[in-house]
Amino acid sequence: MAQSKPERGRFSSRKKVDAVLRVLRGEALDLISRDLGITAATLSEWREHSITSGLAGLRSRTANGRDEELARLKALVGDLTMRLELSREVVSRLRAGTPLSSRRSTR
Repeated sequence: MAQSKPERGRFSSRKKVDAVLRVLRGEALDLISRDLGITAATLSEWREHSITSGLAGLRSRTANGRDEELARLKALVGDLTMRLELSREVVSRLRAGTPLSSRRSTR
């Protein structure tokens, strides 16, 4: 039985991209794998990883004015919620007859 050559060492990301692009352009997988000295499985793995990463990159949106307005409004809602909670605390303390602050008088 013939032994296959061990795979070459590490590849730069640029060389991996070039190999994947060759596959995507329609070159034969086995021809590219022989040319680069790697297994077809490794080359297929690179292709799948590239496609998955590419899809994730295309899903992201660029920031626009709407996103900035949304962030501003979320901050406003947070501030108003905090003020409402503080107001409710003051009202409950006034109804209970407890002092509003726990500090001691300096006099």
